[in-house]
Amino acid sequence: MLRIYQNTYRRTARKAVVYSTKVACCNHSTLCGITSHPRRSQDSGSSGSNGKHRRHEEFLLAGNPARGWQMPPPSRGYGMLVVRILRGALKLRYIVLGGAIGGGVSLRKKYEDWKDGLPDFKWLEDAMPQGERWSQFSRNLIEVGSLVKNAIDVAKDDLKAKTTVAALGITSDESRKKYEKLQSQVETLQTEIMNVQIKYQKELEKMEKENRELRQQYLILKTNKKTTAKKIKKSLIDMYSEVLDELSGYDTGYTMADHLPRVVVVGDQSSGKTSVLESIAKARIFPRGSGEMMTRAPVKVTLAEGPYHVAQFRDSDREYDLTKESDLQDLRRDVEFRMKASVRGGKTVSNEVIAMTVKGPGLQRMVLVDLPGIISTMTVDMASDTKDSIHQMTKHYMSNPNAIILCIQDGSVDAERSNVTDLVMQCDPLGRRTIFVLTKVDLAEELADPDRIRKILSGKLFPMKALGYYAVVTGRGRKDDSIDAIRQYEEDFFKNSKLFHRRGVIMPHQVTSRNLSLAVSDRFWKMVRETIEQQADAFKATRFNLETEWKNNFPRLRESGRDELFDKAKGEILDEVVTLSQISAKKWDDALNTKLWEKLSNYVFETIYLPAAQSGSQNSFNTMVDIKLRQWAEQALPAKSVEAGWEALQQEFISLMERSKKAQDHDVIFDQLKSAVVDEAIRRHSWEDKAIDMLRVIQLNTLEDRFVHDKQEWDSAVKFLETSVNAKLVQTEETLAQMFGPGQMRRLTHWQYLTQDQQKRRSVKNELDKILKNDTKHLPTLTHDELTTVRKNLQRDSVDVDTDYIRQTWFPVYRKHFLQQALQRARDCRKAYYLYTQQGAECEISCSDVVLFWRIQQVIKITGNALRQQVINREARRLDKEIKAVLDEFSEDEEKKGYLLTGKRVLLAEELIKVRQIQEKLEEFINSLNQEK
Repeated sequence: MLRIYQNTYRRTARKAVVYSTKVACCNHSTLCGITSHPRRSQDSGSSGSNGKHRRHEEFLLAGNPARGWQMPPPSRGYGMLVVRILRGALKLRYIVLGGAIGGGVSLRKKYEDWKDGLPDFKWLEDAMPQGERWSQFSRNLIEVGSLVKNAIDVAKDDLKAKTTVAALGITSDESRKKYEKLQSQVETLQTEIMNVQIKYQKELEKMEKENRELRQQYLILKTNKKTTAKKIKKSLIDMYSEVLDELSGYDTGYTMADHLPRVVVVGDQSSGKTSVLESIAKARIFPRGSGEMMTRAPVKVTLAEGPYHVAQFRDSDREYDLTKESDLQDLRRDVEFRMKASVRGGKTVSNEVIAMTVKGPGLQRMVLVDLPGIISTMTVDMASDTKDSIHQMTKHYMSNPNAIILCIQDGSVDAERSNVTDLVMQCDPLGRRTIFVLTKVDLAEELADPDRIRKILSGKLFPMKALGYYAVVTGRGRKDDSIDAIRQYEEDFFKNSKLFHRRGVIMPHQVTSRNLSLAVSDRFWKMVRETIEQQADAFKATRFNLETEWKNNFPRLRESGRDELFDKAKGEILDEVVTLSQISAKKWDDALNTKLWEKLSNYVFETIYLPAAQSGSQNSFNTMVDIKLRQWAEQALPAKSVEAGWEALQQEFISLMERSKKAQDHDVIFDQLKSAVVDEAIRRHSWEDKAIDMLRVIQLNTLEDRFVHDKQEWDSAVKFLETSVNAKLVQTEETLAQMFGPGQMRRLTHWQYLTQDQQKRRSVKNELDKILKNDTKHLPTLTHDELTTVRKNLQRDSVDVDTDYIRQTWFPVYRKHFLQQALQRARDCRKAYYLYTQQGAECEISCSDVVLFWRIQQVIKITGNALRQQVINREARRLDKEIKAVLDEFSEDEEKKGYLLTGKRVLLAEELIKVRQIQEKLEEFINSLNQEK
C-alpha cells in the first residue's frame, strides 16, 4: 500500500511543480530572473511578452543537459527549494492519509475484540423495572415533586401573609381567624406531603428489594445454567421410606406384597406412646391434650441423621426447624390439622397415613409408625365403632410378619389393666419381633414394689414374650419441658434411683431412651437386611405375572397408566376445540339460522302470524304485526336468540366429539371422560350478558324495514313462507290423524279399527267441513248458532256431544283449512313482486304474510350473522377456557379420574406400572445397602 502511495505522490508532484512554476513566471517576473538580466530585457525590445515565454522555457529546461544548458540560472535553486517543500508536504499528506486508513481499520478491529470481551449486561433488563412499572414509578416521583413545590409555594404565601399582617399591625379577630385557617391548611398540606413521601419511600424500598431479589434469582439461574446440576445422593433410610410410601399406595391390606419391616408403636391411650417416639426423635413434634385422644390416624415418621434438626411432611416442601419453638408450634398444629382432616363421615379415627421425615444430628435411622392408643371405654363424642376400628388398625399393622412391635406399657398403672399386651401376644406369641417398653418409671418407683418392676422388665409378670425389655422416663408432666430437659431428668433419675441399688434390679443397658433407640434401630436394620431380598424376589415374580397377563390380553397396546391416558384424552379434547374454531362461516350460518327458526317458529306462528292473519283485513294485519314484532324484539327475541346460539355452539361441539368416535384410531376408553368433561364445561359456560343488548338494537332496526328490495329476496321469502307453512301443515295433519284415527285403506291393510271417540270425532268433522265449505273465509271461532246447528245435526245421527267437544275438534280442522289457504296465497304471490312494488299495500293480491316472513327472515339472517361473529371471536374461546379449567380440575381429582378411566385394561396397567416402580426402588435400595456393607 505504501508503494502505491509513493507512485501516486510522484506523478502528482511533477504535475504540481510544472503548474506552479508556470504561474510563478507569468505573474512574478522577478522570480524568473527578468530583473537579474537587464541586457536581455533591453535586447528584447518590444517583444517583451515573447521574451517572457522564452525565458520561461529556458527555466523549465535548465536542468536538462541534453538541451545544452551547462549552468542553471541563479533563480533555479530557489525554485527547486519550493519544489522540495511542496514534494515533502504532499508526501506527508499521503503518509498521514494512509496511516489514518490503516489505523482506522486496526482500531475498529480492536474495538470489536474489546466489545466481545465485555460481560453480558442483558440481565439488567430483567432486573431493572421495565415498561409500565418504570413509567408508574416516574409518575409517582413527579407527583411527589409537584406536591413539594405546592407546599413550598403555600409556605411562602403563609410567610408573606404573616409579614403583611405584622407590617400593617392588623389585630382584628377576622384577620387572625383567616391567618389561623391558612396556617391549619399549611399544616394539613405538610402532613399530606409527609404521608405521600413516606408512602413512596416505602414503595421505592419495596421496588429496590424486589430488584435485588430478581437480580439474585437471575444470578442464581445464570450460575445454574453454567454449572452442571449434581444429583443428590439419597440416604439409605430415605430410599427405604420411599419404598414404603410406594407400597402404602399399592397394597393397603398387607398381603403377600408388603412384608417390609417398620417399627409399629402400640400402647394403651395415654401410656406415653407418643412421648417415647418424641424422645427417640429428640423433638416434641406431636400435639398434646388433657386426657383426650390426640392420635387419630397412623403417623409414619422416618428418622434420619443430618446436619440440621428439621422435619418435613412427605407431600410438602416446607422444612420445620425443630430448634425453634415457633416452627415446633406450627408443626404440631399442622399435624393436628391433618389428623382432623383425615377423619370423615362421623368417624373418630382414620386409616390415612400421615408421613413425615425427621432429620437431625445423632438420630438413629429407622421408620416408625405411631398408632392411635387402644381404649377400653368409649365416650359419648366417639363413633360407635371407634374401639373396634382401633383394634383392627393395630392388628392390621402388627400382622406384618416383619414388623417390629414396640409395645408401650404405662408403669404408673396396674399391669393387669393393660389391653395392649393381649393384642401383641396374639400377633407375636413367641416374641421374636416385640420390644417391651415400660414408661413413667419415675412414678412407678413411688407406687410399685421394685420386685414387681423387676418381674415386668425380666418378662416374668406378663405371659407375653419379647426380644428386650426397657424402662424409660418420658417427662415430669410439664408440657413446656424440652426434650433436652426431659432426657437430663431421665438420666438423673436412673442415676439416683433405688432400682440400681445393690440388688441390681435393672441392668444399665435396659434404661433411658437413648439405649432404647439404639436397640430398636439395630433390630430394625437387622430385619431389613434379612427380608429385603425376599421382598425383591416377590415383586419380580409379581411383575412377570402381570406382564404375561398384559401380553395375553392386550398384545398390541402399551401399558399406559391412568395419568398418561388422561393426558392423551386431554389432548384429543383440546384438538376438537381447535377444530371448532376452524368451522367455516357458511356452516355456522346454516346451523345458527336453523336453530334460530327452530326456537322462534312456534312463537311466530302462534303469537304473531295466526292472530294477525285472522284479524279480517290487510290494514289490521299490518298494524297488529308491527305491534307484536316490536314487543317481541324488545322483550323475548334477544334472549331466545342467545339461547339458540348457545345451543347451536353446543350441538356443533358435541357433533365434533361424536364424529371423532368414528375415526379408525378412536379409543373407547376415553368416551366416558370426554362426555363428562364436555357436559361439565357446557354446564358452566354461559353467553356474555352484553350480547342481549347488542342483539336488541340490531333486531329492532332490522324489523323497521317493511319493503322487500328485489325479486330475489321476494322469491326467497315466498319459499321460506311455503316451507314453514308446509311444516306446520304436516304437524296439524299428524294431530288430526291421532284425533280421527286411520283412514279406510290403512284400516283394511293393517287390520286397525276406529275407537268410539274417533268415530264421534269423524262425525263432528263432517259437520265442520260443511261450514268451511260454505264459507271459505270463515273466522277462527264458531258462533253460538253454528255450535247449536252442529249439535242438532249430530243428535239426529244419534251422536251426543257438548259444545267444548265441538270446539276441540274445530281448532285443528280450522287450522288445516287456514294453512292450506295460506299456502295457496304464497303460490299466488310468487309472481306478484312487480305488482307489489307498483301498488304497495293496495295490491290486488294480499301478500302481507310474504312481507311478514321476509322481515322474519331478515331478522334471522342478521341475528345469525351477529351470533356467528360472537361464537368465532368470543364464545368458542371462552368455551375453550372452560374446558381447560375442567380438565385441570379433573387432573387433580384422583377419585374422579379413577371413576372416569376404569376397566381391566386401566387397572392392569396401573398395577403393572406400580409394581415396576416398587421393584426399581427396591433394587436401588438393595444396591446401596450392599455398598454400605
